[in-house]
Amino acid sequence: MAAAEHGAVFDLSARTKLRITGTDRLRYLNGQISNDLRRATGANAIHACVLSAKGKIDAEVFLAAEGEAFVLDTDAGAGETLAARLERYIIADDVQLEDVTEAWALFHVLGAEAPALAANERRRSAVRFGEAGTDIWLERAACAEVWRQLAQMFSVCDDECAETLRIERGLPRWGRELTGEIIPTEANLEASAIDYGKGCYIGQEVISRIKMSGQTNKRLCGFVVAGEGAVEAGMRLTTADAADKEVGWLTSVTGSARLGRQIALGFVKRGFQETGSRLTARVADGAGGVMVEIAALPFV
Repeated sequence: MAAAEHGAVFDLSARTKLRITGTDRLRYLNGQISNDLRRATGANAIHACVLSAKGKIDAEVFLAAEGEAFVLDTDAGAGETLAARLERYIIADDVQLEDVTEAWALFHVLGAEAPALAANERRRSAVRFGEAGTDIWLERAACAEVWRQLAQMFSVCDDECAETLRIERGLPRWGRELTGEIIPTEANLEASAIDYGKGCYIGQEVISRIKMSGQTNKRLCGFVVAGEGAVEAGMRLTTADAADKEVGWLTSVTGSARLGRQIALGFVKRGFQETGSRLTARVADGAGGVMVEIAALPFV
């Protein structure tokens, strides 16, 4: 799949979208996210995480400025809990949250420039698939015609295509690699979603300690199937020696036409993450096993 090389369009309208208003919106939101909200503009969306006090991920988000408001989008699977999580920390702040998921469509164009197609659309640069693309926000009433035109200009990357692309590029996803048990640095999000120089935010102490130590208990890695058989998400990873020690698990799997083989993402404990190392992927009952090799990310 070479979507980004020829221009591709993605329909991300199912993502939960929130609009945040009020005079305290900047100070409040900057205390909730791992990146610096001052970098979010009307033309540029930033990537960030909302964390628990223990530094674990409550949601992965993209944020941009829109006049006297900020707009935020997150995976639909995290949307309801994120809204409740954000509301919980609004105490004496002049901040209002509005769910605008059904009011706005969200398309993303990667690898090419798209002409303006609707008078009321909002356009922003956003790095969603490992490189800068263009987010197009527009009211639902106009989205069907705009989508039709975009689909004529670019390759349509459906859910299956998008899943393969993000795994090939080693990118974590909510509900797969990103859960309430994962710290952003464990999922390789420090470069894109964390600003170590910004002010305080919930979970910052944990993130700062990890930066100082330079170590995490586990790390997101890539895998290629190196033996007979196929792998699937949820398989446990064990050392490929007599010790047969459990050291990780697989989270996402896809068949890559570009690589001509099955590839996967998963977490591996510290001390077993060297590129080229071989591990055995096993189902829950431990029967059988498929040899996998740790590969550098991104795959392509």
